[in-house]
Amino acid sequence: MRFISRKFHAVLDYVAGILLIASPWLFNFADIESAKWVAIAVGILVLGLSFMTDYEGGGKKAISMSGHLTMDVIMGIFLAASPWLFNFDEFVYLPHLIIGIMEIGAGLFTVKTSQHSHGHHVDRNISPAH
Repeated sequence: MRFISRKFHAVLDYVAGILLIASPWLFNFADIESAKWVAIAVGILVLGLSFMTDYEGGGKKAISMSGHLTMDVIMGIFLAASPWLFNFDEFVYLPHLIIGIMEIGAGLFTVKTSQHSHGHHVDRNISPAH
């Protein structure tokens, strides 16, 4: 069941990207290099993906919403697993795990198509038959 609107997802994307980039300082793990750089790198990827996506928050509109949501799930799994993949779980894991799970949820529960694409399409270039 998909209940997150594309517009709200766009807002979440930009907030999550900025939060990830700032998280080493917000959550006091900037001195743990691998934890810091994973968060910053994923944050930059989230912002880049968001800008390139064909949705309400996109600028370039080169990536489909379906592709974006798939990448959200993949990045979320990577982010959630990163404390154990890169062995920094003994120092910090909750920011990566929580934001990763939220990314997975955003990917799984966001509506794929625009609400405007469900209406009837009227082609104004075709005149009615006489």
